[in-house]
Amino acid sequence: MTQQMTHHDPRLTAWRTFLRTHARVVRELERELQSEQQLALTDYDVLVQLAAAHDRRLRMSELADALLLSRSGATRLVDRLVAEGLVERLTCEDDRRGQWASLTDAGYRRLRDASPTHLRGVAEHFLDRLPPDDLATLERMLGRVIAEN
Repeated sequence: MTQQMTHHDPRLTAWRTFLRTHARVVRELERELQSEQQLALTDYDVLVQLAAAHDRRLRMSELADALLLSRSGATRLVDRLVAEGLVERLTCEDDRRGQWASLTDAGYRRLRDASPTHLRGVAEHFLDRLPPDDLATLERMLGRVIAEN
């Protein structure tokens, strides 16, 4: 059973540290991508998800889930990337109501060009600040939180 949390619960210090760390790293990654590549971190994430998918495409619902966004949030994001020529929408052959988001060649090139900036930032603002043993421990601990029951 979960114990009652109080304002002075020492576990909340870990929670707040996790939230502050996440926010700071994301802010830095966003700033660098925008400054150096004129690309939003959310746009980069869409390009990464599509590049990693089979045939470089995902159903809109799958993309929304992968991005941890609502369907409408993912739709607005994809609409912007379609307007920039980085993503295209395709109608699902087996379900005319469904749509795919598909990475264009221009989108793939944009991702390839932006990746060094992003990966450098991930290393600089997170990975390089922790020794390998701590990274392995962190991965194991966070894996417990997201594990399905």
